[in-house]
Amino acid sequence: MIKNGIIKESNREYHLDSEYISKSVLAKMAICPQYFKWYLENEQEKSADLILGSAFHKIVLEPKDFDNEFAVMPPIDRRTSAGREQYNNFIAESEGKEIITQDDYNTICEMRDSILNNRYARALINGYTEQSMYTTDELTGEGVKARPDVWRNVKDRVVITDLKSCKSALMNDVTRDVVKYSYDLQAYMYSLIASQVLNVPMENIDFIFIFCEKKAPYLINITQADENVLKRGETLFRQYIGMYHECKETDNWYGLNGEMGVINNLSLPDYLLKDVNDKDE
Repeated sequence: MIKNGIIKESNREYHLDSEYISKSVLAKMAICPQYFKWYLENEQEKSADLILGSAFHKIVLEPKDFDNEFAVMPPIDRRTSAGREQYNNFIAESEGKEIITQDDYNTICEMRDSILNNRYARALINGYTEQSMYTTDELTGEGVKARPDVWRNVKDRVVITDLKSCKSALMNDVTRDVVKYSYDLQAYMYSLIASQVLNVPMENIDFIFIFCEKKAPYLINITQADENVLKRGETLFRQYIGMYHECKETDNWYGLNGEMGVINNLSLPDYLLKDVNDKDE
């Protein structure tokens, strides 16, 4: 099915569509095409951090739907027969929902309040939420997709806001997270897709991250992706989408030894090489 534009669908439907490539999948090309293909074709078990992040997004952006997708585990003593029965009943009643602990629920509520108590953050999450955008990359012809947390029109500009839960919202730490988790790739890819879908020039799109800590006092840091972040994101996008296109054309989903299967050279890290060379002198 060919998709183009803004599609009304659930988050699950969005992630199930493997014909269009998302940022989270495309970033796996950083490891190798073999891993990318395996990741694309196999359903991944959700980590506790991923479930917490999803619950945080839901309670901030779509609070009315929270109870439809998440269930909060009450305190249950499963050492007793009554507790085990209560637990089994809870699991049965929560079928189809993500389950989080009461402590995690308290945490995301505190995080939500930190966002809502900041007038700038509160304004930035006011817009169109969780809308799927589909388009075709003009250079490779490959289908790509994005699901911005929030986007809105501000005069002649489009502002995209992305919520991130994090351990530390200090600038040095979020800068490292941008590289570690390919947030630069996300900023560019989402901006590119939104530009095509909304028919807005790339230079008229602002990409904002709101980083929120997962511990008290739940500090937040509102940041805007600058020219250098977007340039690196563009470089990564072109590299990865090009690799994906070529692998599809050749059906060569190569692994860690590269496209030609060349044996890698095994050496020592620089700090040990210095010690070895010093001893040889």
